[in-house]
Amino acid sequence: MGAVKRNTLSVLFIIKKSKLLKNGEAPVCMRITVNKRVAEVMIKRSILADLWNQKKECSKGKDRVATELNHYINTVRAKVLQIHRELEIDNKPITADTIKDCFYGRDKVQRSLLEVYAEHNEKCRALIGKEYTESTVTKFDTSINRLKEYIRSCYHCDDIMLAELDGQFIRDFDFWLKTEKHCQNNSALKHLKNLKKVVRIALANDWIKKDPFYGIHFKQEEVNVEFLSREELDILMNKEFAIKRLEQVRDIFIFCCFTALAFVDVQQLSREHLIKDNNGALWIRKARQKTNQMCNIPVLSIPQRILRKYEDNVECIKKGVLLPVISNQRMNAYLKEIADVCGIAKRLTTHVAKHNAFAI
Repeated sequence: MGAVKRNTLSVLFIIKKSKLLKNGEAPVCMRITVNKRVAEVMIKRSILADLWNQKKECSKGKDRVATELNHYINTVRAKVLQIHRELEIDNKPITADTIKDCFYGRDKVQRSLLEVYAEHNEKCRALIGKEYTESTVTKFDTSINRLKEYIRSCYHCDDIMLAELDGQFIRDFDFWLKTEKHCQNNSALKHLKNLKKVVRIALANDWIKKDPFYGIHFKQEEVNVEFLSREELDILMNKEFAIKRLEQVRDIFIFCCFTALAFVDVQQLSREHLIKDNNGALWIRKARQKTNQMCNIPVLSIPQRILRKYEDNVECIKKGVLLPVISNQRMNAYLKEIADVCGIAKRLTTHVAKHNAFAI
């Protein structure tokens, strides 16, 4: 009777000096070897090469960061040894790859982060006009693209398993958004909120056991919206522009100021949204794009003059709209130019116009 073949297991932690991150640190890698076959696992931790003790497979440092890294390495090593023992007890085939799969939870039904995120976005896209607006779904698409960039940049792969998500991933994503993509706090927070929505789906379907957002608190910063004084508004209304496009953008801005309509609602405004009451007064009756809430807005003399001005506009007639509204990005660019021409030392945007209505 032949001797029983034993599986020789080796677990080694190394750093990848050839794959330095942008912060100068080297990723820590776990190398699993079974019967001379190797599988590598990036453990989502990194360290400066000078601080790494390869002989002891740990950080040389004595501070909190070094202590946490060394503790994590010991935890990961213990997990791999436990997986190996369980495979032996269950008399299952043992290879470096099977241990790696068990480490990631791939021995069970597993989903990847971007796969679930993409499914979420497609379902939302199918509900445009019912539960979601097109602009909201576009924001979801922007968020998933940021996440793809982050994973490629920091994890050197195209996707990660949901089981790999933890608090460190979330905090590092927040840091990356602010440093690499130059997002302000509130902009980064929007991407994190969208990610949290996908995480809740994963938790509800039991694809992950622990919420990676647990114990993490992000605070939204208050934003002070600029308001125009009546004098500044008068300067804007009375200014004569040699360039037609600037004049049109100014008119749209003024219209928003007097109606409190958001940019997207003014862009969609058509004749069907205009009604007259029993006294002959003109009103705008339209469901707001963002909330789907019906609003009734009196059309005062100044916005009425603007509407009459563009009654015969070829572009408006062709599109079936009341005003020649360009893209939000171009509109804001022109508004910056208009503010300079008018000597207004405030940042004019379509958002400012909507909120300025309450100051008139």
